[in-house]
Amino acid sequence: MPPGITTLAADTPTLSAANTGFMLICSALVMLMTPALAFFYGGMVRVKSTLNMLMMSFISLGIVTILWVLYGFSLAFGSDVGSFLGWSSDYVGLSGIGVTQLWDGYTIPVYVFAVFQLMFAVLTPALISGALADRVKFTSWALFITLWVTVVYFPVAHWVWGAGGWLYEMGVIDFAGGTAVHINAGAAALGVILVIGKRVGFKKDPMRPHSLPLVMLGAGLLWFGWFGFNAGSWLGNDDGVGAVMFVNTQVATAAAMLAWLGYEKLRHGSFTTLGAASGAVAGLVAITPSGGAVSPLGAIAVGAIAGVLCAMAVGLKYRFGYDDSLDVVGVHLVGGVAGSLLVGLFATGGVQSDARGLFYGGGLDQLGKQAVGVFAVLAYSLVVSAVLAFLLDRTIGMRVTEDDEISGIDQGEHAETAYDFSGAGGGAALRTAGSAQGSTAAARTKKVDA
Repeated sequence: MPPGITTLAADTPTLSAANTGFMLICSALVMLMTPALAFFYGGMVRVKSTLNMLMMSFISLGIVTILWVLYGFSLAFGSDVGSFLGWSSDYVGLSGIGVTQLWDGYTIPVYVFAVFQLMFAVLTPALISGALADRVKFTSWALFITLWVTVVYFPVAHWVWGAGGWLYEMGVIDFAGGTAVHINAGAAALGVILVIGKRVGFKKDPMRPHSLPLVMLGAGLLWFGWFGFNAGSWLGNDDGVGAVMFVNTQVATAAAMLAWLGYEKLRHGSFTTLGAASGAVAGLVAITPSGGAVSPLGAIAVGAIAGVLCAMAVGLKYRFGYDDSLDVVGVHLVGGVAGSLLVGLFATGGVQSDARGLFYGGGLDQLGKQAVGVFAVLAYSLVVSAVLAFLLDRTIGMRVTEDDEISGIDQGEHAETAYDFSGAGGGAALRTAGSAQGSTAAARTKKVDA
């Protein structure tokens, strides 16, 4: 606040029941995105890895929640320390926060802001897991999450969103997580897979999704939850910006899905279910940083561009030989980079801020800022994630044994299987069926497990 200006009582924010309720609903929607991601990823792997894939997302809900309460919120959103970290003792353990204490400049309690941001912190490492399917020890993955959110996610969240964070102060626009969430997770995924290597049979064995209905269910729930993820990031509903973001989320996702399917038809001759789901997620990723800065027409452009770029990018793993199991690099890293940079082209200057992109008379200034944010987060996350994976691999080991990978990581790591084919139905009539029928069922089981 400039010197000499007196703040009137009427100008002081007061708690808004409407905004508080809205943000609690948005927080619940973002929480739903982690189980949704588990279904999305779980359907994309083979039968023998289904439960492990689900658990790699679910465990983040436990680990990150506890770390966020203990020190994560303080590191990310405490008082600025050198533009790279935050720290406030009142936020340690969330113990020094008043019940009705407001988040600075807003009409919602600190507790509400903290729980909303917690859900972002939970989701981000879960995104990484899709790149590592079929081959990572569960204990090592849990320890990786613990280390990664501490030294990568919490600091980067402060850079981008924390008052005093260097990217925040530079004017980098990231409405809901293009850099802090998607580029961060995508770069981390690339760093880890470069260390741990390829799955057994990569580029040789078919590794098709075992349940496309499960993939579509996960994608639909992600789309639903993303409205809270994006619209809620304005932290209120008083001036219409959140409503614009809501509309742009829907528009860009639709455009990206259609663009991906169009590219797929031209390139491969078919419209696939997996392509529709992946295209929708690519659009959601790309509009996340840009949706508060562009118009609905701009959102169509952002979605369409991201849909094509991500569809093209998922094939790069075969050309360059890195095993990104479920296309986290192709969708989240490429989509996050595209959405963040397109702010510098399509920002209208009439929604969340007056910053204008190149196509709206703003020159290259905002594009330059976006590029700095993109490549700073990408480089930091890539390098630190690779180092963490290397240290874990050399100490406790990151990968399961080759035998466990071939026979099935679900059984080796969790002593369970996703589907009990032998007991399906469970009735006495089934047990009296002829031996030929039993042989056929066993053959089907072997094919699915392969």
